Amino acid sequence: MVKLVVQIPCHNEAETLPEVLAAIPRQIEGVDLIETLVIDDGSTDGTAEVARAHGADHVVTSRKNRGLARSFRLGLDTALQLDADVIVNTDGDNQYVGADIAALVRPILEGQADVVVGDRQTASIESFSVLKRFLQRWGSSVVSRFSEVEIPDAVSGFRAYSREAALDTNVVSSFSYTIETLIQAGRKHHKVVSVPVRVNPVTRPSRLFRSIPQFMTRSVGTLLRIYNMYQPLKVYLYLGGLLILVGAAPIVRFLVYYLMGQGDGKLQSLLLGSVLVILGAVALMFGLLADLMNFNRQLAEMTLERLRRLESDLGKRRDHP
Repeated sequence: MVKLVVQIPCHNEAETLPEVLAAIPRQIEGVDLIETLVIDDGSTDGTAEVARAHGADHVVTSRKNRGLARSFRLGLDTALQLDADVIVNTDGDNQYVGADIAALVRPILEGQADVVVGDRQTASIESFSVLKRFLQRWGSSVVSRFSEVEIPDAVSGFRAYSREAALDTNVVSSFSYTIETLIQAGRKHHKVVSVPVRVNPVTRPSRLFRSIPQFMTRSVGTLLRIYNMYQPLKVYLYLGGLLILVGAAPIVRFLVYYLMGQGDGKLQSLLLGSVLVILGAVALMFGLLADLMNFNRQLAEMTLERLRRLESDLGKRRDHP
């Protein structure tokens, strides 16, 4: 039996949540059971009560607002405990067309993908300004290069995960899960594909960020931090190599003048170059240490994955004694 759990992270989404729940299909070819899971992230407008009143199968609540990334992670953990074979994440603001869930899960059901990302086709969305469209394309290309996963809409939150991919996904960012999980997917060799999806008219401004500059700043920070977490040796090799290369230039300048008998007064070049080369060497040493720490992180993730599997097995035994 194939079970699909549709998780909906929410923060004060009582107004739009009924439409979201009503749009989720209850029958999909290849799926035997579909359940909905609402993650109420510290809402103050009665989101949890609205979810129950409009047929949500499961509701998980947090006393305070923990942020979208942590709500997403909580949703994955809960869906796995509910014995989900496929997990779909959609937004509580009714941004995505619920009927497209069938297209989103199809590659997973057919064994062609571990993770599926919905492509909003932002070039055709009227509410997106020219600047926003450009930034979306540019940002997605940067994320694709860093993650080694070709995705046209990297920040789309409309996604589907196979059970195995969900077990292997960890979210440490407090801002958003979209970029982090793509870098993880590429690093862990998950098969990631994209399918076109539709969007509904905008109902309200995003609560994740107040302005495009803030979104860019936080997204770039998340990208660099997560990439450094998963590829520390490469990051520090580039940084150290760049510092050594730049530092070599003034040292060579000093040596040329010294050999010409004009070295007096050029000691500043030697000093500057030496400092840069030393900093480069230190960066390389940090890279080696960070790479060793990366192995420890991988061991911790393997332990966490096994713990999730054990929790899932215990849940199955309780449900089917």
